[in-house]
Amino acid sequence: MFFMKIMVPLLLSLLVVSNGDGQSNVKFTDVAAENGVVFQHEDGRSYKKYFVETLGSGVALFDYDNDDDVDIYLVNGTNLDSPDTAIGAMNRLYRNDGTGHFVDVTEVSGTGHRGYGVGVCVGDYDNDGWLDMYVTNFGSNVLYRNSGDGTFSDRTAEAGVEVSEWSAGCAFGDVDADGDLDLYVANYVDFSVETHTPCRVKGILVYCSPRTYDGVKDVFFRSNGDGTFTEDTQNTGFDNFAARGLGVTFGDYDADGDTDLYVANDADANFLYNNDGSGRFREQSQFAGVALSEHGLVENGMGVAFGDYDNDTWLDLVVTNFQHQTNTLYHSDTGEFFTDRTYSSGTGDVSLPYLAWGVNFFDFDQDGFQDLFVANGHIHDNVTLIDSSTTYAQLNHLFWNKKDGTFTDVTTESGPGLALQRSSRGSAVGDLDNDGDLDLVVSNVGDSVDILRNDGGHRSGNWINLKLVGTASNRAAIGTRVLVKAGAHSQVREVRSGSSYLSQNDLRLHFGVRAEESVALEIRWQSGIVQKFSEVLVNRFLKIVEGENEIEPY
Repeated sequence: MFFMKIMVPLLLSLLVVSNGDGQSNVKFTDVAAENGVVFQHEDGRSYKKYFVETLGSGVALFDYDNDDDVDIYLVNGTNLDSPDTAIGAMNRLYRNDGTGHFVDVTEVSGTGHRGYGVGVCVGDYDNDGWLDMYVTNFGSNVLYRNSGDGTFSDRTAEAGVEVSEWSAGCAFGDVDADGDLDLYVANYVDFSVETHTPCRVKGILVYCSPRTYDGVKDVFFRSNGDGTFTEDTQNTGFDNFAARGLGVTFGDYDADGDTDLYVANDADANFLYNNDGSGRFREQSQFAGVALSEHGLVENGMGVAFGDYDNDTWLDLVVTNFQHQTNTLYHSDTGEFFTDRTYSSGTGDVSLPYLAWGVNFFDFDQDGFQDLFVANGHIHDNVTLIDSSTTYAQLNHLFWNKKDGTFTDVTTESGPGLALQRSSRGSAVGDLDNDGDLDLVVSNVGDSVDILRNDGGHRSGNWINLKLVGTASNRAAIGTRVLVKAGAHSQVREVRSGSSYLSQNDLRLHFGVRAEESVALEIRWQSGIVQKFSEVLVNRFLKIVEGENEIEPY
């Protein structure tokens, strides 16, 4: 347990820290080096401009050793022409030692994959109480089973989840609510080093457009309930057409009790799959209004996140896109249709000059409304030679929720961690130091990682953090929906595997509740069980087990 985790509940009241317009004065500080996370991403960048070098990689925040703090897994690439020369290039697992410091346990854990890594998602696929990982690659993907003793084993072939195509985003989700997690894998394009063809703009060698390559159909694996899977893409309705899939996330956008799926596609229309309640899906993106931009144009979808930014209890949606395209913010109109609110929300014009990837809804200042983080960075390291209006390294963006359906860009006043300019890719959110506020981890292509500590969030307002454990539902509680009533406001969150860009957020659910001293909870498990709790005291980490009437502080 962290010292802060013990001390924070002892604070009987919290002083709300804000500037004159009500905006929080929270600052983010990069503490990667001082916290022991010494990581260098290897993208294999060469003069040949292999297209795979542009994607970067994801990050996962999850408690692999069940000690109630968040550990970090970072995905890495390698040298495509000569992998043996990239000696330190491997995926790395960092164990949180409970003091706010991380220890590299890659070797002992057996998770140091040396292929060309891309994305990662987390779930307890065998319901043994220990979180497992699925890692996507340019090359064969890997399923790591958590042995429960600090080590993992490669169970890819044994479990039947081998994918040899170039995969990107992935997500576990119980699509048929049978208590076992299924797996969706987004595949990107048909590219190989052997067939690489150089591309040029204005005579300058650059990375090719994704439209140069054909998309590849995604893959869905249905759990057999015994730790193995059966490929069931076509029968489930996911066999739509070949597209260039990147970001993936499950979410019950129509609030009908089953889990739906959204896929951000690069230079293809995005997918929204609606679950009919039996684990069969119908693609509804055009009908729902989330396939294209508000002008009816196909965009370059990268990252994706569901989140209820206006607290109307319907899940809204954000998709990040290429430079000169906005990051599209879709507002849910009572769960069936979405309206593009990009410009009216105040996020549209700001995003146009940037090339965006990771994206997260999160309440960084505990005011009860989810804010928005976007990771930016160009693909061309020589972009200034072909476009003087932009740069390769870029600022990331933090948008503060003004509680009226609009956001304001607070990047430049939110601390030194957001003043960094790198070419960022994946991003994930979690309370790394268990002090009651949410921190950020951002991967940077060909660069070190950013561990952005939230300084001041736990002093800005009250909060509650929930760890959910399924019994009839899947053990990791993925797909569980929680409604928190704090004063006059209601907030909705879901436990979710896979989100942002190629990344995994902490599975624990965090709610900022402003000055409220207690809240009411309504938990809808995927099994159909609904539990309600009233007058739950805040500023605590709480564990709730499906079907049990006691809430356990931890």
